[in-house]
Amino acid sequence: MAQIEQSSGDGKKKKGAQKKMAIHVDFTPMVDMNMLLITFFMLCTTMIKSQTLSIALPTNEKLEQTELQKAKESEAVTLILDTDYDDNGGIKGNTIYYYTGKPVVEYNGTEVVSSNLQETEFLGNDGKLQQGVRKILHDRNRGVLNDVEKKRQEWREKKITEEQFQEAARKIRNSDDYERPVVIIKPLPGASWESVISALDEMQINQISRYQLGTLTEVDEAMVADFKLKHKSDK
Repeated sequence: MAQIEQSSGDGKKKKGAQKKMAIHVDFTPMVDMNMLLITFFMLCTTMIKSQTLSIALPTNEKLEQTELQKAKESEAVTLILDTDYDDNGGIKGNTIYYYTGKPVVEYNGTEVVSSNLQETEFLGNDGKLQQGVRKILHDRNRGVLNDVEKKRQEWREKKITEEQFQEAARKIRNSDDYERPVVIIKPLPGASWESVISALDEMQINQISRYQLGTLTEVDEAMVADFKLKHKSDK
């Protein structure tokens, strides 16, 4: 509570001089009230559940190296990630070297003469047309994508619920009735995290459920070194 204390000085005061008063405010009740309000809001507030984006998770089937070797050659796609840097260490761009099936390499002694390695990059859609690595993966997983899109259209038309759509899409992604690609992502030592994350994003965009981060082999490194030597000089 506020209190007003009148000063009582012993000294003589001039006639007509105003009396000085000291004001004292006690904030103890205010602190008590704040604590009560905080306790009230903590007990009465409803916490909002965080909303997360639904993504296409990979299948539960664990792809060991032996299983990858047993995969059909037509299903295997290997992506080797690399990053170009400028003089200041900034990222100029990310490059993807890829081959389908098994690596096909011809040697002349110890040097690579030719291989089935090709080059592409991360590109978004041009309207409804896919570009870059997205087109490669889209074409490999076309059957799954077409049937998932049909289910998505049924959901948009409210013929099925969102839960039914998600369950149907999961079954389609993991079904053996489709020729699904097996994608192995292999970052080079200089590859940035941006390129790795972009590659994983492409797995989600193209509804690919069978993929894993792999380890570079000597053959992979020799193929990339030969490709850079023969093709980078032309640019």
